[in-house]
Amino acid sequence: MISLSALSLLLLGGRAFAQDTDDILQYVDPLIGASNGGNVFPGASLPYGMAKAVADTNSTSNQGGFTLDGAPVTGFSMMHDSGTGGSPSLGNFALFPYTSCPGGDINRCAFPKKTRASFGGFDNSSVSARPGTFGITLNTGIRADMTTTQHTALFKFTFPENNTIGEAAQPLILQDLTDLSNSRQDNGTVSVHEKTGRITGSARFLPSFGQGNYVLYFCTDFSGAEMLDNGIFADSRASTSIKNMTISRSINGYPLPGGAFVRFKSGAKPIIARAATSFISVEQACRHAESEIPDFDFERISQAATEKWRAKMGGIRVSTKGVDKSLVASFYSGIYRTYINPQNYTGENPLWSSGEPYFDSFYCIWDLFRSQLPFLTITDPMAVTQMIRSLIDTYRHVGWLPDCRMSLNKGYTQGGSNADVVLADSYIKGLKGGINWEDGYAAVVKDAEVEPFDWCCQGRGGLDSWHTLGYIPVQDFDWKGFGTLTRSISRTLEYAYDDFCIAEMAKASGRTNDQEKYTLSSGNWRNLYKENQTSFWWNGTDTGFTGFFEPRYLNGTWGYQNPLNCSNHDNFSVCSLQNNGPETFESSIWEYGFYVPHDHATLISLYGGPDRFVDRLNYLHDQNITYIGNEPSFLTVFQYHYAGRPALSAKRAHYYIPEFFRTTPDGLPGNDDSGAMGSFVAFAMMGLFPNPGQNVYLITPPFFEEVNITNPLNGKIARIRNVNFDPSYENVYIQNATLDGVRYIKNWIDHSFFTEGSELVLTLGAKESDWGTNVEDLPPSLGEYEEFGNSSSSSSGYGYWNGTAGSGGGAKRISGWLREAEGVGIM
Repeated sequence: MISLSALSLLLLGGRAFAQDTDDILQYVDPLIGASNGGNVFPGASLPYGMAKAVADTNSTSNQGGFTLDGAPVTGFSMMHDSGTGGSPSLGNFALFPYTSCPGGDINRCAFPKKTRASFGGFDNSSVSARPGTFGITLNTGIRADMTTTQHTALFKFTFPENNTIGEAAQPLILQDLTDLSNSRQDNGTVSVHEKTGRITGSARFLPSFGQGNYVLYFCTDFSGAEMLDNGIFADSRASTSIKNMTISRSINGYPLPGGAFVRFKSGAKPIIARAATSFISVEQACRHAESEIPDFDFERISQAATEKWRAKMGGIRVSTKGVDKSLVASFYSGIYRTYINPQNYTGENPLWSSGEPYFDSFYCIWDLFRSQLPFLTITDPMAVTQMIRSLIDTYRHVGWLPDCRMSLNKGYTQGGSNADVVLADSYIKGLKGGINWEDGYAAVVKDAEVEPFDWCCQGRGGLDSWHTLGYIPVQDFDWKGFGTLTRSISRTLEYAYDDFCIAEMAKASGRTNDQEKYTLSSGNWRNLYKENQTSFWWNGTDTGFTGFFEPRYLNGTWGYQNPLNCSNHDNFSVCSLQNNGPETFESSIWEYGFYVPHDHATLISLYGGPDRFVDRLNYLHDQNITYIGNEPSFLTVFQYHYAGRPALSAKRAHYYIPEFFRTTPDGLPGNDDSGAMGSFVAFAMMGLFPNPGQNVYLITPPFFEEVNITNPLNGKIARIRNVNFDPSYENVYIQNATLDGVRYIKNWIDHSFFTEGSELVLTLGAKESDWGTNVEDLPPSLGEYEEFGNSSSSSSGYGYWNGTAGSGGGAKRISGWLREAEGVGIM
């Protein structure tokens, strides 16, 4: 079998470049984002693996299980998510080791999570993490190393010869019925087999950012030492005579500590714990363990996990010549994090049986659609195909596409029905692989036309107002379905783009009437644009810009929200899903003022033309109104392309990386959101950033002299080369370009670049040029860019559009939308 690197070299015609012999995994650091709210999962996993093993700490930001912020370890568990917000996720059935109990008395070992934390201290220098394995040494001298298969985790505990109390080692390993959030409901059960020491059980838990609950089962076996005894524990007391227990929550609702333990005669050799979980049954968990790891061979499983990561990540190769190694690490570590979530739970869905794949841990599509899933569409289209099939199958059985889904439950909807964008992005980029696109199209249309009773967690709310008024009103009267009656601005803007994505699918599938219908409603964003709205800082200083989106009531009158509320400078507003929350979700009106991904031409015209648009975009970034640690900021870094200033997109990308993305545990500016931050870095450094839901990638110079992306479906290699590459990054402006040897003037490219294996050669310089600045060079827009001519502009030097309100094709198109609105009585 030919290796991926050898295949790449062969397809390159024998032309090697700087990293052909490098091991990509040397640049991956899973601990990036393990403190300062990065919330990453830094432990052992396979790509999209269900089993995810790591040490759990009792930090306030332990959503991914482990943190490097001084908090002690409370256990080692085998189920986690990565980069999430909300409550800590999973972390079920944690193990915890002791070298021995004082005086051989099991009741002198600490069993509850809160008390055993005092034995979980560690030095950060003892932590090791690489793809497929994780290890840590506790201050007690116990070393814990872990690795995984798809459903099973393998923990290797190495004990000191004598413990801190001077007694010979008689290791005890407990397993408890808890999770990271202490969310266990009703009754948990546990059993330990007297002769084999196998621990089995189950419990019901709550999801971290959604409704409902789930039951998880587990099966744990041990190897490496002769068993001394075993039993169960309840609260702080244990017994070797009792082998089975069902435990409830306490009277105050807090789940009582409880579980089982096994004690061994010696700790002279490492003790291996094999732990598997299942959402189906204890028996299925045990089958996973026995079939996936029959021999307890830690080194074999660890090496196999590493090789799977090496194969998964081998599709992108970059020249590292002259580049600071921290930037290479940031790039490849970002790519690594994109493969952790969503998780492949196929065969583990107890809710329905259909023969389709089932993926879970979509945290949340409001985040994932912007960069992570488009990135995987390039690098792992087979997996994205399975994810799309899973989303469509969820629609078949639940009724709507999810906007967020975890632990078999509906998550909370943060904005629009953003799975519409995901399906459209995959459809127009040609993904097939068994996807039933008829059902996929029916699913996105249902999002647009049918309001669910619980639009808190799926679909869209306020559809009566959307269809009659053309916007979501603040304080809407919605008696058909129920959710938080807030976010009227962000929901209106997102619904508009969701409808555009449906129109794109309709166009590609020949549904002309639907195309026209949803194209028209995709212009509803205009109905919340207040052209005379000003914006002042809280000290009274005028920002100097006029024209912002504002909330609107049912009767068409305007409400008001300070455009700077919920911005990076607002330390007072709570801008999430509260019942008294604002009209924008996790973002300001200033930032949402750029969220018209499908019609930049009209937006630029409204804002006074390209120069004024650039001024406003500069103000957003220069005044730190936007926050690169949250996903709505991503596209704003590159929106200069639409105003004919692609060089400024390149300049912004080089500012944010590495300024806000560093290769340290505190190196992420916000929580990773299942790889959203990682994929932002990967795209920006690769030099092609998507406008998701459209067949558009915005071109900027890569951070490397050469980038090669192998298409896993056909083996073709798409290549980007920089001529005059400067690793000090003075030359970050494209002077000219060729595509497959032919002069190329557009500042964007489509997905065929990856599927056909094209070569894009960029000649760079230290000054902004006129490459990609003409009207014909700009990315597609629903409205038309307005030609102005070649007269210079004081701010850019390239002025091409007439921003005068009320004239030109763009203004006429806007007026057409206003007339449609007048017909339903809102203007």
